[in-house]
Amino acid sequence: MNNDELAELGQQLRVDSVRAADAAASGHPTSSMSAADLMAVLLANHLRYDFERPDHPANDRFILSKGHASPLMYSVFKAAGAIDDAELLTFRKLGSRLEGHPTPRRLPWVETATGSLGQGFPVGVGIALAGKRLDHSDYRVWVVCGDSEMAEGSVWEAAEAAAYDKLDNLTVIVDVNRLGQRGQTRHGHDLDAYARRFQAFGWHTVEIDGHDVAAIDRAYSEAESTKDRPTAIIARTLKGKGVAAVEDKEGKHGKPLPDAAEAIEELGGPRDIRVHVSEPPAATPEKVAHEPLSLPRFDKGEEVATRDAFGKALAALGTARGDVVALDGEVGDSTRTGVFAEEHPERFFESFIAEQQMVASAVGMSARGWLPYASTFAAFFSRAYDFVRMASISDAGINLVGSHAGVAIGQDGPSQMGVEDLAMFRSVYGSTVLYPCDANQTARLVAAMADLDGIRYLRTSRGESPVIYDADEEFPVGGSKVLRSSEEDRLTVVAAGVTVQEALTAADKLAEEGIKVRVIDLYSVKPVDVETLRKAADDTGCLVTVEDHHEEGGIGDAVVEAFTDGRPVPRLVRLAVRMMPGSAAPDEQLHAAGIDAANIAATARLLVGEAVVS
Repeated sequence: MNNDELAELGQQLRVDSVRAADAAASGHPTSSMSAADLMAVLLANHLRYDFERPDHPANDRFILSKGHASPLMYSVFKAAGAIDDAELLTFRKLGSRLEGHPTPRRLPWVETATGSLGQGFPVGVGIALAGKRLDHSDYRVWVVCGDSEMAEGSVWEAAEAAAYDKLDNLTVIVDVNRLGQRGQTRHGHDLDAYARRFQAFGWHTVEIDGHDVAAIDRAYSEAESTKDRPTAIIARTLKGKGVAAVEDKEGKHGKPLPDAAEAIEELGGPRDIRVHVSEPPAATPEKVAHEPLSLPRFDKGEEVATRDAFGKALAALGTARGDVVALDGEVGDSTRTGVFAEEHPERFFESFIAEQQMVASAVGMSARGWLPYASTFAAFFSRAYDFVRMASISDAGINLVGSHAGVAIGQDGPSQMGVEDLAMFRSVYGSTVLYPCDANQTARLVAAMADLDGIRYLRTSRGESPVIYDADEEFPVGGSKVLRSSEEDRLTVVAAGVTVQEALTAADKLAEEGIKVRVIDLYSVKPVDVETLRKAADDTGCLVTVEDHHEEGGIGDAVVEAFTDGRPVPRLVRLAVRMMPGSAAPDEQLHAAGIDAANIAATARLLVGEAVVS
């Protein structure tokens, strides 16, 4: 398109953004209007995309990081012929695909859910990484950010990662419209302030008037020709551009225009320009290897840390499946992803100490069809929890593995102990939470995760533990294992991970005293094995849960939820970490927390009303 046509297209996008928000009686039209010219030039002259084939391997990828400007995105879809005008006007209404913030679960042209600011850009880095190192394709990744989200730390994790990996296939367009939700942004219209920050990370930068379509066109061409580093186009714009009642005025954020009809007339009225978007080049996705899986096998009685089993199993899975990729937050020696890195270096991604970017990269790679396993200490996933939450909204299929869980890690102290992670991941929509107790179980669950949907979390342990299962044992997700059982059981101990061995030791000691107890290994914390738990409750009348985790949200709560259908709830006692631990040996930590074999046995004796007489 020539400059006059581009300007007209920009006005159409503004008008349609106003119309959509007016029909919904809500939304963010002024934030959409500032970036309309930026999007018009991108759509008409630079984007290579087949809207009929959103999964085309050579399609460019576009992310609206400022997801509240969704009226603009939907107006773009209308201009490209992907949706019609009638659908545009269903914006934000019940049953509409056009949600207040765009999500890929509704629309196939949306790469990732945005709306929690500072996330679209990091996910874009993950997609660009996939393009460079996995897909070996020349598709470009275009991200439109708002200036408000430039205050987010995740943005600068992304900026450093993109520059470090020389992602010249990534262009970030910063819509500097000066105004945030409640007033001026930190840097207002100081374009150089943003440019200096990007340049410090090694980016190429271009500063432009974001309403000058010729300048925008030149900037995009410059970005496409820049090699070995990403480009940030920093565009000075006006919020509410083109309508005097709202242009560059405070207090207009997140509201329909006060007089939509008058605003549309001021913008020149409705238009119906249709854009023929450039087609991507022909491409055939590379075939990835799928070979028989040969998991590591461990002998019963052998002492093996579950983190060690995870590392070996992940490497074996990577050999069998060429779509498996591994990411780590610079703790690969501890999480054991280093084994994968040695065997499959081309599919290993070091994220350094940037957990938000690590999860975002995994989401981006998942969007491109790869199968990521991202690992760090269980405690450190809390830093990236919002990215996990948004990943579930995106329907992303990612595997997250947290090592060094619980007080059992010992002397490192509470800053390194994941004692909130089960609660955190159980609360994620559609998630799966697994907590193996031995090496063979770990290996099987690592493989099982590959075929699940949504967010999958595996909790591993630092210390060695005895192998109690045969290598050929099966561990279906949603199941459990009954390890001790008899007709005379007087209560049931439900454990997982490190507390399984403690429960078995306690059960054996109690059996010598004539007290029979059932022991359940609840390796699947979500979904939980409701049937087995209910049978145990019926048979024994009392359940004791034992977990190396805080009481809130962990295994105890998972067990309680098996009895929320109105049936009588059994007597339930919960042993969990209720204090703030310090530094001590692992066995001392378990005892101090009240979750070791001695405490389990003492609890059982109290519950059955028997004491040991010395």
